[in-house]
Amino acid sequence: MSARGAPLGVLVMAHGTPESRDEIAAFYTRIRRGRPPSAEQLAELESRYAAIGGTSPLNERTEAQVRGIGGALAERFGDRYTVRFGAKHTAPFIEDGANALSESGVETVIALVLTPHSSTLGSKEYLDRARAAVGPDTRFVAVPAWYAHPDFVALMAQRVTTALAPSTSRRTERYRVIFTAHSLPERVRELGDTYADQLDESAQLVARAAGVERFEVCWQSAGRTDEAWLGPDIRDVVRELGRAGETDGVVICPIGFVSDHLEILYDLDIELADVAKTAGVTYTRTASLNDDPAFMAVLADVIGAATNAAS
Repeated sequence: MSARGAPLGVLVMAHGTPESRDEIAAFYTRIRRGRPPSAEQLAELESRYAAIGGTSPLNERTEAQVRGIGGALAERFGDRYTVRFGAKHTAPFIEDGANALSESGVETVIALVLTPHSSTLGSKEYLDRARAAVGPDTRFVAVPAWYAHPDFVALMAQRVTTALAPSTSRRTERYRVIFTAHSLPERVRELGDTYADQLDESAQLVARAAGVERFEVCWQSAGRTDEAWLGPDIRDVVRELGRAGETDGVVICPIGFVSDHLEILYDLDIELADVAKTAGVTYTRTASLNDDPAFMAVLADVIGAATNAAS
């Protein structure tokens, strides 16, 4: 057990994204667990990156978040924590960050995945890799899912109300709020995974805090595989809302994501926005958290709470 004041490490983990077009093929192969994409699949992904400017801003956003977390921790706890970063699919990898912390001499590593909800096929894979890389001589503490943290709920609710604010000149009851997160294969349910339940609870908490009564919970960015993925797909829901004629617009809250990246800037702001336009409904999206200082304070709080719980 680490004594109060003993050196502590924080390993912040995120997905990662290619820095250039030349890196997309290798990145796509890693996502597909070593199976290279077909020429058609690669061309499609390259076109998506091209549509948002050539590359995703995810790495830049994540670097800012890691700096912000370090700053928030230093402000609250002084120099107690050493913060390092590791990505799932790009360098520096999770193992690189974990090794750096071990070599720095920390006695305990607090592992934080930059996703509010936990899942067997998502955050657990990050944590398993980190735990293995840290090794048996360093204490390992995983930060649990933090979607219900009251300050996180308040931040998301504020973003929902801000997105709805132009409705002062609209009939707000004609605008539907849709909460969305990255889909996973349906088989996660067979593993006893509570990811879908967490998203439902998360949406309810934020909707209640924002005073929203009518909302939907959907999924997005499902993988292109033959197996079933969690649904309903957000594109289908927006199409149906348009057909029903009871909605003037949709306010999309990507509650499962914490920064701007391909699944936000393309899957929502381009692809879904086009679906909404075709369906005859206005598209609005809540602002991403990125390195908002209030969000950094939330993450510093959950890191501190995990540290105390493990003491």
